Amino acid sequence: MASGGVGTRRSCPPRSSRGAFRKSAFDSMLLAMPVHEPRELPVHEVRDSQALRALAHPLRIRLLEELAISGSLTATEAAALVSESPANCSWHLRQLARYGFVEEAEAGPGRRRRWRLLPQQNRWPDWDEDEQVRLAGTAATLALLAREHDALRAWLASAGTAPAGWRDAAFITQSIGWLTAEELNQVGREINEIFLRYADRLSNPARRPPGAKPVRLIGCGIPARPPQLEGNLPSMRA
Repeated sequence: MASGGVGTRRSCPPRSSRGAFRKSAFDSMLLAMPVHEPRELPVHEVRDSQALRALAHPLRIRLLEELAISGSLTATEAAALVSESPANCSWHLRQLARYGFVEEAEAGPGRRRRWRLLPQQNRWPDWDEDEQVRLAGTAATLALLAREHDALRAWLASAGTAPAGWRDAAFITQSIGWLTAEELNQVGREINEIFLRYADRLSNPARRPPGAKPVRLIGCGIPARPPQLEGNLPSMRA
């Protein structure tokens, strides 16, 4: 189903230098394994440029995604899902653990190390006074969006083979509207609340209703024109 808005990324310049990180530009629940009630999900604000660079890697994003779906995995199990070698996956999982995105779970068969996502909602800015943080945050956001773009293209290419119920339920919605910054902020909060309704099902299979499967949810709300062109906007009043 296709129609006209999607929402995970929000852009907002800071009101002051001290408040430069009060509102994050990117909220990710894909990178979270909730163990609390959704509204109590801890927030991990990532402002370390090295941590953000560690995240901006296609394979690491795939590994985080598979952990979100599977709960916990060994490097060997993850390798089979992402078509990489166990040794390569093990190295990337250790890097993700180093920067606070995953942690060791219980030991796997033959004492093989198992990994799981940390119970947190990760956030980082697309604007920061520190240029390195700003560039690394943008790179992480672009890497995640590239993965979502690839997944959407794969779905569109294969949707014809999906069960009719899932074909009818899947949607792409897009629109342009006139909003104030406060209204856009509210839209972002409301969309985030919708996503949070289902976040606890990642870690608690008992909360998944019969027939449920992993579904990608992403949304954004950004000004329709870049700042340098906003002087050409027509008057707010007709």
